[in-house]
Amino acid sequence: MFWTDKIADDIKEKYATQIARGDALIVRDEKTASGRVHIGSMRGVVIHNAVAEVLKEKGVNTKFLYEINDFDPMDGIPTYLNQEEYRKYLGVPLKYIPAPDGISENFAEQYANEFKAVIENAGFDAEFYRASELYETGKMNEVIEKALNNAEKIRAIYKEVSGSEKPEGWLPIHMICEKCGNVLTTKTVGWDGSEVQYVCEEKEGVGGAVGCGHEGSRSPFDGGAELPWKVEWPAKWAVVGVDVEGAGKDHSTKGGARDVANNIAKKVFDYNPPYDIPYEFFLVGGAKMSSSKGKGSSSADVASLLPTHIFRLALLGTRPMRAINFDLDGATIPALFDRYDTIAEKYWNGEEDDDARLFELIHKRSVPERYYRMRFSQVAFISQMPHMDIMKEAEGEKSDALTQQEKDDLNERVEYARAWLEKYAPERYVFELQRGDSTTEFSALQKDAFARIAKYIQEHSALVGEELHHFVHSIQKEGEIDAKELFSGIYQLFLGRDSGPQVGWFLSVLPREYLLERLQGVSN
Repeated sequence: MFWTDKIADDIKEKYATQIARGDALIVRDEKTASGRVHIGSMRGVVIHNAVAEVLKEKGVNTKFLYEINDFDPMDGIPTYLNQEEYRKYLGVPLKYIPAPDGISENFAEQYANEFKAVIENAGFDAEFYRASELYETGKMNEVIEKALNNAEKIRAIYKEVSGSEKPEGWLPIHMICEKCGNVLTTKTVGWDGSEVQYVCEEKEGVGGAVGCGHEGSRSPFDGGAELPWKVEWPAKWAVVGVDVEGAGKDHSTKGGARDVANNIAKKVFDYNPPYDIPYEFFLVGGAKMSSSKGKGSSSADVASLLPTHIFRLALLGTRPMRAINFDLDGATIPALFDRYDTIAEKYWNGEEDDDARLFELIHKRSVPERYYRMRFSQVAFISQMPHMDIMKEAEGEKSDALTQQEKDDLNERVEYARAWLEKYAPERYVFELQRGDSTTEFSALQKDAFARIAKYIQEHSALVGEELHHFVHSIQKEGEIDAKELFSGIYQLFLGRDSGPQVGWFLSVLPREYLLERLQGVSN
């Protein structure tokens, strides 16, 4: 059973009573818009959205809500921004910081809009809202009051569950300084039931923020303060009415943020924690990333490397508790296209397994009819051969004219192959035909093999890749030259390297005059 169906069935069983009443199940996820959102954040979007869509498919009234957290303070300046210009905003809620582009409503909105476009273009649907809406409209007031009145209970939960000890008199609130707007530099000193007393400390605090020294007392309600994250998380569950919300596996370890949040939800907010879906990270080149620190590849950049259906495959095709490692400089992109072609054939052949189900979900049930596709690595190679007409090559491989859909798909693969070759492709995928005298010293056995291949080409007016491939292999089998020496010699002669595409097909598509010139030039 595909992972989305398994999770959806489990949720249906847990919330059977609520579902029977017709009440909507709320699935939620969030992201702090502290910079360009890295591709790793798409993992949560996809898992929550896919489960929500499958629940709807199974007849369950479901809503997927996605929060753009614009109320968190800036605790670091992305490396791609002017450090001096933004230093004064350290500790200020993202909503109140000017947008770097000078156009967007605020800092958070600029990066939120870019991320929203990636989500929507990939076919993932969500109802978006902002964290500031919850705070500034008073929706968080009741949970803020409960948290402050139960400060000792929360303090005890921190210690009991995670081992974290808060000082005597600690309050679970981050006040926004009325004078400088800083959140990270305020130290609370009291709560009288209506206002919180605080000091905005002038010394450098979290993330390098520096306070203004103001001492004040203000209401924590209607946007005057923000809850600490481990308290805010369960508070939002209660306010929004969340039924399903997972998180990265680092939060789901024993004594981790999820354990703390679950206990606070039950013991402070009298709310049953939502169904959890722990998941592994989306890594780029084996590394986890940070939006606010400017590390890693942004979701927009990675999405631009792939057409929508392949991007959806990359995101949906791995179970939640398995990491996705997207290696931009490796073979990830051609491997994804190959996987798509494989699962497409399984679906069209009527197989009923996880791959066929994945193909349905990739296309949101608007599954295309069977059509011809040229393998991505072949497209990448031909794209580098100026003498070759890729449409003619495709028609020859198909043995028929291409349909419009097939032409569109081929053009799309050419476009993405060229972009990948230009920016990320490993050396083994990048080819440049050699011209002039070869600088390689070839052995007598290699030169003899080149002469035999040249003779074969002269004797055959039309070269067929498979037949030429068998002939080249016969040279190695019948003679004294070993396979490595033979094939590395051919690739050195034509590409200036030791490896390349399937040799028969590769040679068969090169211009005849060029082939003979290179082969006879070193074998004579």
